[in-house]
Amino acid sequence: MKEEQLVISYPRMGNYHILIEKFLGILFPHASILTPPPMTAKTLDIGSRHSPENVCAPFKNNIGNFVEVLDQGANVVAQTGLGCIFGYYGELQERILKDLGYTFHFLCFSHGKASMEKAFDTYKKIGGKRSFGTLVQAGLSLLTGMLAMDRFEYKMRKNMAFEAHPGAHEALHRNFLDDLRDVSLAKTPAFWGHYRRKLDNIALHRPATRLRIGLVGELYTLMEPFTNFNLERELAEAGCSVSRKMNASLLAFPHKAKAMQAAEGYLSRIPGANGADTVGQTVTYAKQGYDGIIHMKSFGCTPEINVTPVLNQVSRDLSIPILHLSFDTHTGEAGLQTRLEAFVDMLQMRKSGGVLSC
Repeated sequence: MKEEQLVISYPRMGNYHILIEKFLGILFPHASILTPPPMTAKTLDIGSRHSPENVCAPFKNNIGNFVEVLDQGANVVAQTGLGCIFGYYGELQERILKDLGYTFHFLCFSHGKASMEKAFDTYKKIGGKRSFGTLVQAGLSLLTGMLAMDRFEYKMRKNMAFEAHPGAHEALHRNFLDDLRDVSLAKTPAFWGHYRRKLDNIALHRPATRLRIGLVGELYTLMEPFTNFNLERELAEAGCSVSRKMNASLLAFPHKAKAMQAAEGYLSRIPGANGADTVGQTVTYAKQGYDGIIHMKSFGCTPEINVTPVLNQVSRDLSIPILHLSFDTHTGEAGLQTRLEAFVDMLQMRKSGGVLSC
């Protein structure tokens, strides 16, 4: 397949499409990079109709993404998934899509197929002509951009509830994402420093008493706002400072030993995927005096189901309330908002002395 014939796409997740589009553009300068459209109810409906009923929501969302971009002319689609059973879904997704009548090249970089050597071999087979060094440089550009994005959004989540001028963080965030598209690898550190200063200069009115909530759980559900009904924004509007350490940087640079150390006394072995991070971060948030934890997962996510009893024990031992939220195609926004409002109200009462126990 010749490079000039390629129309390449991939699943959407959060804002990372900006970096993936940039990465693929470096590797395939003469190809068309088709950015998947934002997730909608239509995407979810398509994915649900063509997926096994009990499969996890990320699988369904990916199928919906793939159908939408294939209908728009993509002839190469890429998928990756590491750490849990999602990493074995690629072959099934390809079979479903080809049974639907689509003709395309499916690039699945997961588990044994995710090595640099195998990725480069696949790249050459579909017409890539860049050198291995260019591939490495593009990968480094992707990683440094991802770190900058994750750091920006981490600071934004912690402070946007207290901005003196409503919308200041989101306006700066839009500028940040627009500028990130054109930043070179060498200039990324200075670029992040520039925007960090802008973040620090946003006027804030922090109340003397404020709620701090930590978000833990399954990565995709945490990182894709459509899947979790923009829960982070809802919490900010409720006046909560939000911390979420689960992001693509954690996936790229896992620290399982550190997570297990933080979870000491609760886990004897790694439970799979990011289960150790979920427990370790929950313990850390509790010891740092956070007011509550929201544990989010896709319905049927085995690693997160396995650690749920452990989190409940942490809640009892360290006296920190935990709200467990499970998301799937049948999850209703109204019901979620009711549970979220009740949880925040309980935390506020507890902080003021109205509720003495979890």
